[in-house]
Amino acid sequence: MCQKDFVFKDNQKIVFIGDSITDCGRRIDFSPYGNGYVKLAIDLITAKYPERKLTFLNKGIGGNTVEDLRNRWHDDLLVHKPDWVSIKIGINDLHCNLGEDPRAVPPDKYERLYRECLESLLKKKQTNLILIDPFYISTDFSSGSQQNRVLELLPEYLNIVKKFAKEFKAIHVRTHDKFQEQLRYKQADYFCPEPVHPYPSGHMVIAQALLEAIG
Repeated sequence: MCQKDFVFKDNQKIVFIGDSITDCGRRIDFSPYGNGYVKLAIDLITAKYPERKLTFLNKGIGGNTVEDLRNRWHDDLLVHKPDWVSIKIGINDLHCNLGEDPRAVPPDKYERLYRECLESLLKKKQTNLILIDPFYISTDFSSGSQQNRVLELLPEYLNIVKKFAKEFKAIHVRTHDKFQEQLRYKQADYFCPEPVHPYPSGHMVIAQALLEAIG
């Protein structure tokens, strides 16, 4: 692929924001990028394009829902005036909703708050977006278990991300589909200790999906 096809240009700033899968210890032991897909993607980009002057920031926080993102959107994102914003959010929203948690974010609320975040970027003329699907590393589609319930509800959240990717002309990274493809050949425990938080092998799947999407 020609260099010109790579979407990040010289002197651009890229901010990754989301929940624990983005955070990955970036605030504690693995500052500043964490030890997950963000760090893998940055290292691979640097190896491929060492001459390109890029600034990366990781603003993931474990446990966040889209409501948490909305509440910290200005201080953790807008003030940095990024050229690109990569967002991965949704699985905590879904889990809180299933568990009838006070922090529950059902699909209609998820859509409303996510839209508020994206529209605030549009107002700032910061329209370069990467939307990463929430994912669940499981194939339990029929047992009636908690994993089964998550997989049944997840498409409602995925469809919202898909809708916004089209509406806001964002790059769409379909991580859930990527994991489902991987699970045709590997057991889930190859990628994760439980369906939400991946091992390094799972983070590599996310990073690879992201790199494919951005060229």
